[in-house]
Amino acid sequence: MNLSSRAAARADAGKPVRAGLIGAGKFGSMFLAQVPHIAGLSVTHIADLDPDRARAACRTVGWSAERIAATVFTDDGLDLVRQPLDVVIEATGAPEPGLNHARAALDAGRHVVMVNVEADVLAGPVLAEQARKAGLVYSMAYGDQPALVSELVDWARATGFEVTAAGKGTKYLPLYHHVTPDDVWTHYGLTPAEAAAAGMNPQMFNSFLDGTKSAIEMSAIANACLLDVPAGGLAFPPCGVDDLARILRPRSVGGQLERAGLAEVVSSLERDGRPVFRDLRWGVYVVMRAQNDYAAACFRQYGLPTDETGQYAAMYKPFHLIGMELSVSVLSAALRGEATGQTRAWRGDAVAVAKRDLKAGEILDGEGGYTVWGRACPAEVSAARQLLPIGLAHRVPVTRDLARGEVLGMADVALDESMTGVRLRRQMIAERTG
Repeated sequence: MNLSSRAAARADAGKPVRAGLIGAGKFGSMFLAQVPHIAGLSVTHIADLDPDRARAACRTVGWSAERIAATVFTDDGLDLVRQPLDVVIEATGAPEPGLNHARAALDAGRHVVMVNVEADVLAGPVLAEQARKAGLVYSMAYGDQPALVSELVDWARATGFEVTAAGKGTKYLPLYHHVTPDDVWTHYGLTPAEAAAAGMNPQMFNSFLDGTKSAIEMSAIANACLLDVPAGGLAFPPCGVDDLARILRPRSVGGQLERAGLAEVVSSLERDGRPVFRDLRWGVYVVMRAQNDYAAACFRQYGLPTDETGQYAAMYKPFHLIGMELSVSVLSAALRGEATGQTRAWRGDAVAVAKRDLKAGEILDGEGGYTVWGRACPAEVSAARQLLPIGLAHRVPVTRDLARGEVLGMADVALDESMTGVRLRRQMIAERTG
């Protein structure tokens, strides 16, 4: 617990950690709001497709005119990574640019903090290996749920407990899988005009609702924590914090998991739409099993929520502050040489499922759109069947008619084989299947 003191020492020495940010959207803006208040951290370069929008974001979050004038703004992320930086933050949310930025940053000798979970789930194992070979850090973004879950899992294992399940909470009903950007705001209690006035992107917010973002994030957690995703996709069981240890344990002992060692999302809504009591909509959790009766007794003595046997207990964090916590990853990479979560193996994937009947020639519109949603899938199944990752299901035509609910394969679309995402995914499949 010494990041702030180490950063302060760098400030005293006149050598702050130099960071460059690619993507000044909501996540990036939340990070930028905190930067002026962190001794020893400096954001010297910001890349965004619209540099004027990035400057406006800096003004909105309270940057002084002097700080903005001293910052280099560009519309070229690949140019940014070549600048004299310690850490590059990739926060575009777009898989293809994200992969290209991360690979170029590692080639240039920069640590990478990957806010872009979409890119990480598409080809994170390749990026992590590239970083290891170069002696650099490739890290998840602290504040985002995958990194916070990774921290909880690491804590549980470092203290000697068996991890039974780990994940996050969200608002979920089965009908959400087929929601489109046209009707997304009714499920958030907003009118389209209210959402537009707040600058909210309907496709992005729909990806949180239709299950795609959950599939991506649970796959990232599985890959970082050596867990698995359920064979049939995420189940989203309704569950409040008091019931985590009872519901998120294997069926063999009375729970709802097919087995131990899974990444899973809990819903803040009962299936009939009623709110779950003491829900975990904004938080993260880990469920662990005591290795002996003495430890189980300690669970009860110190107030942990347990199942009726006392053997399973839950630890959770009720909130996450997203970009406002991102500096933990940046400082950890630069000052400790450590990642706040990182892909360690290809265990989970997020694959494309047809939202409606699709005709040959139709163009897919990717995450949160009108045509497909993302479902969590074990990597061994995805690789063996060469299923289409949601990160490649954007601006590509389907090559045959598909029925609603059908899982797409890579052969069902006309992929551009020159794209980095396609090439790296082909590489991962070849390495997996031999």
